[in-house]
Amino acid sequence: MPRRHFKNIRTFPDRLSDFAREARERAEKLPPGTERDDLIRKARQAEIASHLDDWANSTGLQPPK
Repeated sequence: MPRRHFKNIRTFPDRLSDFAREARERAEKLPPGTERDDLIRKARQAEIASHLDDWANSTGLQPPK
């Protein structure tokens, strides 16, 4: 069976920021509890991943010598 390949149109940082924004919007609509806390945690993790991706792809980062 052949594998299905998907070409991502949007960049990784764009997808991360959209996910974080949507998760925060959903969390705001929920009452305090574990589901809300989980959504906020996932949004924060997506923001951190976006910052790490920016750092790893920055031009100031030098390879080890």
